[in-house]
Parts: sequence; structure tokens; C-alpha cells
Amino acid sequence: MPTTDAELFDTKFLDRLRSLFFRLRKRRQLQKRGNQPTPSAGFTREFKDHRQYTPGDDYRAIDWRLYARLDRTFIRIFEEIQEFHVHILLDRSASMVEPFPEKRIVASRLAVGMAYLALLSQHRVSILSIGEELRRETRPLKGLGHIPTLLKQLAELKYSGVTDLVGNLKQFRPSRDRRGVVIVISDLFGRSPELSAEAIAQATRWPAETHVIQVLHPQEQRPTLEGDIRLVDVETSEIRRIWMTKRELARYEEAFGEYLEELGRACAQRQINYFPWSTDLAFEDTFVSLLSRGNALAPS
Repeated sequence: MPTTDAELFDTKFLDRLRSLFFRLRKRRQLQKRGNQPTPSAGFTREFKDHRQYTPGDDYRAIDWRLYARLDRTFIRIFEEIQEFHVHILLDRSASMVEPFPEKRIVASRLAVGMAYLALLSQHRVSILSIGEELRRETRPLKGLGHIPTLLKQLAELKYSGVTDLVGNLKQFRPSRDRRGVVIVISDLFGRSPELSAEAIAQATRWPAETHVIQVLHPQEQRPTLEGDIRLVDVETSEIRRIWMTKRELARYEEAFGEYLEELGRACAQRQINYFPWSTDLAFEDTFVSLLSRGNALAPS
């Protein structure tokens, strides 16, 4: 299992992210851009254009340098724009690394990919982790210069314990920082399957565009175990013995499919973008597919 940033994020990873950014920009122009004109709070002022001065205009907006060159009076026009605050909630529980460490790799790369796009578009980014408790891993960051720090922190993040999905998402308050985008990256395996939909319901209280990415291993969806099986819960250490036959495997796959459909419905009812991500999929193609659905971070 990768344990350093060099192993988790190989030297070509950021180059691939840059390529993805331009690939997304070329592929589709989304309605939402990085900086959105808005009347709401949390805005900055960005120069847009000039127009000729007319009586009644604010004289403080006059461009005196332009006046010196042209001997004509123009005022500067500014556009009020809002920076998104992108909150990335990354599951750090034991089930994200045991028995399939690929889930941790995919989840970490997803977090970096989303953070990279946000920082590249001059948004603010915060990384939080969910487990037994909600924990802030970084202060709000802005600028691509923070990417090396993010790589190091995510590579060193410890995965252990159980996931209190409902409690963590109930505690989360993005409005304290700023309206924006929330991205939850998790396998959504809490103390019981029925709690996943309850946890997602907490997102209705967030004044933000919300995305839920469920990271799964193929063996979790379609296990190949047969015979007398001793199951150990990696988070609670609970032990169960079962006799697994082909018939039971089929029932399991059917139940798991219904579980995913229920999550999809729960998200759709709340206008949340739900995306199940299998670890055997190619990262770049799946990342493009995810953002092409419609995401404030996708470049236009």
C-alpha cells in the first residue's frame, strides 16, 4: 500500500490532471464558470471594461492613466464575482483501506483532482475527513502553490476506526465559511446500510452544490467467496460465520444493487449528484465522466 506522496501520487499524476483540465474545457462548455457574477456576499471586484464618462458617474472610477494618453475621460467598469468555497469531505475510516487499499488510492486521487481544479480556477479549498468524528485537515487554501502540501497531507492521512456518517454530516456546516461546493468521497459504509440514506439527507441543510462519490471495490459489489466463511468487520471487529452458496451470492448482489439504487434515489430527490465509482475503472476517463455530468468545478 502506498505510504508516501511519491508512491500515492506518481510524478506524472499532476501532468495528467492538467491534461484533464484542458480536455474538459475542450469537450464541453458548462453553464457554470469558475467565477460567477452574483449579488450575494463573499464577492471580489474584477476589471471588466471601460466606458465614456457621463455626468453623474462616480469620479473615483475615472481611469486617469487612460485620460493622460487619450485626453478623453473614461471610467473603469468592474464585475462583482463570487469565489466558490470547495469543501472536500474524505472518508478516513478503516473500510476505505481494508481489505481493499485501492479504495484509499482512488479516494485520495479524487480529492487531489477536485482540489486541483478548484485551486486552478482560483476558488478556496478546504479538506475535511470523516470517521468517528468530523475533522478539518487543512485551513481554507487558495492558489496552486498549496498542491504539494495537499499531496503530503493526504498521503500521510491515517485510516482507521468506524464511520459515523450521520453524525459527521450533521455536524458539517459549510455556511460558516462560504456558499460553494461540497464533495463527499466515501464508501458510505456506516454502522448499517440503512444509515447511508439518512446521512445523505443531512445535505439538504447545506447551502451548496453537493456531490456524493461512492468509492467501491468490485468484490464488494460482486464477491466470489463460497463455502464456510468467517467475516470480520474491519471497523467494529464484529465476527459472523455464514455458509455462502451461489444462490446466496446472487441474493447478495441483488440486495447490493437495490442498496445503490436507493442511494441514487435519495440523492436525486435532494438534487445531489450521486456517482458510484468502482476502483477497477480508468481514473482519467471516469473523472471526465463525473465532471461532464455538470459541476461548478468543470472548466468552460
